[in-house]
Amino acid sequence: MSQLEPNLPSRGGKTRALTKEDFSQQSAIFLRPKAQFDHLVALPDSEDRARAIIEAMESIEADYENLRGILPKGEFQELDNQVLGQLLRTLNPEELKKVSGDVFGRIYEYFLTQFADQGAHDGGEFFTPVSLVSLIAHVLDPERGTVLDPACGSGGMFVQSARIVEEHGDSPTEKLTFRGLEKNATTIRLAKMNLAVHGLEGDIQKAITYYEDPHELVGKADYVMANPPFNVDEIDADKIKSDPRLPFGLPGVNKKGKVSNGNYVWISYFYSYLSEQGRAGFVMSSQASSAGGGEAKLRQKLVETGDVNAMIAIRSNFFYTRTVPCELWFLNRDKPLIPSPPSGERARVRGKNTVLMIDARNVYRKVSRKIYDFSPEQQQNLLAIVWLHRGESERYLQLVSQYLGNVADEAQACLAWEDETGQSARPLPDYIEALKALRKTLAPILDSLSKDASFSPSEGAEVSVTDAAGELDNAFARFAQDIEQFRKRADKAARQWQAAPDTNAALCKLIAQFEPMSEASRNLIKQTDLIYKLATRLIDEIARKGRSLDEAKRNPGFTTRDITRARKAADEARQRAVEQLKQVRYFWKQAHWLTERFPEAKLRDVEGLVKLVDIKEIEANDWSLTPGRYVGVAPEEVDEDFDFEETLREIHVELEGLNAEAVTLAATIKRNFEELGI
Repeated sequence: MSQLEPNLPSRGGKTRALTKEDFSQQSAIFLRPKAQFDHLVALPDSEDRARAIIEAMESIEADYENLRGILPKGEFQELDNQVLGQLLRTLNPEELKKVSGDVFGRIYEYFLTQFADQGAHDGGEFFTPVSLVSLIAHVLDPERGTVLDPACGSGGMFVQSARIVEEHGDSPTEKLTFRGLEKNATTIRLAKMNLAVHGLEGDIQKAITYYEDPHELVGKADYVMANPPFNVDEIDADKIKSDPRLPFGLPGVNKKGKVSNGNYVWISYFYSYLSEQGRAGFVMSSQASSAGGGEAKLRQKLVETGDVNAMIAIRSNFFYTRTVPCELWFLNRDKPLIPSPPSGERARVRGKNTVLMIDARNVYRKVSRKIYDFSPEQQQNLLAIVWLHRGESERYLQLVSQYLGNVADEAQACLAWEDETGQSARPLPDYIEALKALRKTLAPILDSLSKDASFSPSEGAEVSVTDAAGELDNAFARFAQDIEQFRKRADKAARQWQAAPDTNAALCKLIAQFEPMSEASRNLIKQTDLIYKLATRLIDEIARKGRSLDEAKRNPGFTTRDITRARKAADEARQRAVEQLKQVRYFWKQAHWLTERFPEAKLRDVEGLVKLVDIKEIEANDWSLTPGRYVGVAPEEVDEDFDFEETLREIHVELEGLNAEAVTLAATIKRNFEELGI
């Protein structure tokens, strides 16, 4: 609200009141005072909180017609008044008040993710992982017009489309119109609330898309986005055989009169909805791109239109309730008509006779034991390939420049940073100070032990306490010197980035210039961990000798808790320093990944990753649209940054998860046996 008020028009010194339209233009939901969270949190115990929340919901429904009868209300009456008060306070932490942007929209998406992760409701089909939706939306890059999702679930495609328009500096409520179809009434409620918390509205109709088309958008949609159910075999062929949304005809029909596989019914529908300039992006089972029989004939007809723009293969485990791999299909009815290359030559220019094949199965981030996704940078790198395919080399170069700017910024942040809220830190200097504090805490014991003539290394110890202390001090001195060298490199890198133009030659040169600093950050990580290990070895050796408690008693004001406290502080400072140092090499590797594969800032075939394929080659491969069939196998890469300890931690976490599942499963089996009287 405070962000909107300065922009309101005024007359005679009076500023007009905020309206629903003001909020809609900023992709925010309008709330009357009694529906605002601050008002509900401030209610005393003497007030009926359930009634107040219900009235808040009713006021929202009054302002948003598409939410009428959608928002939860009666459920709040089942909760005790004090419990409701505690719940409201829990959902109103100080940290939440400081954040900016679409925070409640992000929170809603988080709960949708958790809901899907539990496999609740429709087997999780109502929710498409955000990383896939975001990639589809960014590839389509909607600007204005009608966005249709014929299997809209919780409305994630609409939300991500709106974000693209916002990234362009425009208002999605002014540029986009959202239309959706969904068979499940509960899911429609989720979708409408999802739109509302993002300040959006859309017309979502309850319909079984196979047989119904209430929006009547055949040939009219500017963008079609969807994640339909895969491999459905229950569609009544007789009911849809004359549907105008099947321009290529029916796929195979089984003996029961059902469509043998519904994938190409969906694909045909998506294609038929597009206007002459329309674009589509959707998730599809990986089986569809190479399916045989009647599906292959339909795929041939689709490819022959020249409107298949790109295919992106995604590895398994991106979905919360499906482990199967999938592919992202992109159609474009407005591709330029460019003749095929001469026989024997590969395609070099995009056009109706080519399809961009990207195999992204080796591009992923492990979120948990069961779930993978794309990191923001991985998504951007895949998008960069699409940009080069479109001839948008400026966007590609801007991304490389952004990565290198991040390298310079993150390097300086290793030494000192401050965010917009005023919070600041000095990761490496703070670690140095924490190590000094730990060393100072150990000094009384070490001084006493050094005077003890009877002192000798513990049985089984590799070194004495004195030697261990000396090794720590020497490593610390080298570490301090290397940090100073890193500081000089960071300052130089910042100047170099500021001076470099965003040309391919200049950016490639900058990557080479930044490589020593990237290596230095990796070496500092090793030193950071080594020094802490040396410090803990020193402490452990003191403990093994059995002298720490005795010395504590002989040094007034000193306790063993001081060592524990100083050791913990050093470890926490170490972790912060390591995480910050990792960012330097991480962003350098992103820039290097792109320029190594596309050194001239132009699209080229990259083994195991991307190839621009001509229709003649697709025909020669049984009209297959499977990227892996064309791009080949990626050469095996050695991960120079492989973190053995981090890998062990991940294995430990995975083992803990398996153990927890085993306990739950054992309890379920036991309960089932008890119910059976066994």
